[in-house]
Amino acid sequence: MALDSFDRRILRLVQHDARLTAQQLSAVVGLSPSACHRRLARLRESGAIHSEIAVIDPAAVGRAVSLIVMVTLEREQTDVISEFKRATLESVDISQCYYVTGSADFVMILTARSMEHYDVFVQNFLFANRNVRRFETHVVMDRVKVGFGVPIDDA
Repeated sequence: MALDSFDRRILRLVQHDARLTAQQLSAVVGLSPSACHRRLARLRESGAIHSEIAVIDPAAVGRAVSLIVMVTLEREQTDVISEFKRATLESVDISQCYYVTGSADFVMILTARSMEHYDVFVQNFLFANRNVRRFETHVVMDRVKVGFGVPIDDA
């Protein structure tokens, strides 16, 4: 999908506040509210806008521990990778998972109520998975920057 300058301006705005109305967008973008509404619908349908979410502070819902876990699998075979991807999608503890290059195969970001809760996750998810060769855990000390914003350059 080709994006013009109006689409890019709309995307810049809604990625920081998805609650903006077409009326509010029109005042900034320079199009009519109906044109902004049509463009938003097209951007959603095309997948340029993947989803619209609220970013929740994990501590506010009792998940004060954030962790980054690097996972290395026993074998890099399609079925093993697919199975691990499927398992991560089913875990409520994992908020993000990336299949990566480098010394690890996957990088996962997850939250836990406590280190004891994380230990249960390790037992049930990582130790129980025969395809996990090793993993390395990094406990987050401070959430310095959290977001999903993407730089949107002018075309």
